[in-house]
Amino acid sequence: MNKTVVRDKSLLVLLVLVTAAFIWILLPFYGAVFWAVILGIVFAPLQRRLQMKFGWHRNLTALCTLSICLLIAILPVITTSVLLVQEGANFYKNIESGQLDVAGYLAQFKHSLPPYFQHLLDRFGVGELSALREKIVKSAVQGSEFFASQAFSFGQGTFEFVVSFSIMLYLLFFFLRDGAELAREVRAAVPLAEHQKRRLQLKFNRVVRATVKGNLVMAVTQGALGGLIFWFLDVPSALLWAVIMAFLSLLPAVGAGIVWVPVAAYFLLSGAIWQGVVLGLFGVFVIGLVDNVLRPILVGKDTRMPDYLVLISTLGGLAIFGLNGFVIGPLIAALFMSSWALYIETRPRVQLP
Repeated sequence: MNKTVVRDKSLLVLLVLVTAAFIWILLPFYGAVFWAVILGIVFAPLQRRLQMKFGWHRNLTALCTLSICLLIAILPVITTSVLLVQEGANFYKNIESGQLDVAGYLAQFKHSLPPYFQHLLDRFGVGELSALREKIVKSAVQGSEFFASQAFSFGQGTFEFVVSFSIMLYLLFFFLRDGAELAREVRAAVPLAEHQKRRLQLKFNRVVRATVKGNLVMAVTQGALGGLIFWFLDVPSALLWAVIMAFLSLLPAVGAGIVWVPVAAYFLLSGAIWQGVVLGLFGVFVIGLVDNVLRPILVGKDTRMPDYLVLISTLGGLAIFGLNGFVIGPLIAALFMSSWALYIETRPRVQLP
């Protein structure tokens, strides 16, 4: 066998082994590395604009961009997560103590239904209010324990969080400073034609920026609007529902409607007609309009993917990778489509007789 071929194969095996080992040692902090890369891509245009406008040293420009990223992207997410845990714990404690009688609301909702639907609920075993009340109290206890354990585990894992957060900021600084050089080195190592590598890189950057920026704006806007109308209508724990609607807004087509539609239906069936009408109209023409107008502009336009593909890839990514999946899922779907498009363009044409 040719010695050159043997060397090439040996080098390939070595590359596979050391790459697998490198990924293995990074796994404990994959979230920190992942978000450092993602935020580096999102804020790279700002880094370039600052560099071109002020002509600062690269270290100073990267530090300034990192500070802006910390203020407008990272700290709000951390604050929102802490508020979610605290508000959720208070919500379940109010249920457990009887201060918030969810079972009473459900009983009122059941009695407001037509007799046919009441019999239907009884038939499926969810019409017994005493049993339902016990289930709700039990769920409240479990929920309280969950949020309490989350708060406790957050306190216990403070050191791990600080380490991961520090690693992310450290890596993000260097990705902002040296991102262009790193991108060129990665492109040089990919065994594809230059125009194909360029196309894949553009697709990768577009999807990351559209997904992160678009979903962030969508989440903040829909969560704020939903929380505002819930507060106006005196819905308990409006802040908790606002945060939940913000997270659910990551899902195209359904989004925050998972929360506000049942609440509007409850208002209408329980006799609170004006509250139900106001919430329904606000949900359709304000919250829904934000989803229908902003999402195609911020997400769909740059990803160039249909809504159904964005939805299924987001759900799959969240199921497999957790919160990181709302970026990983659409990114994999976009690269899947781009890779197959490149293959179809470059494969030999079959001449039909």
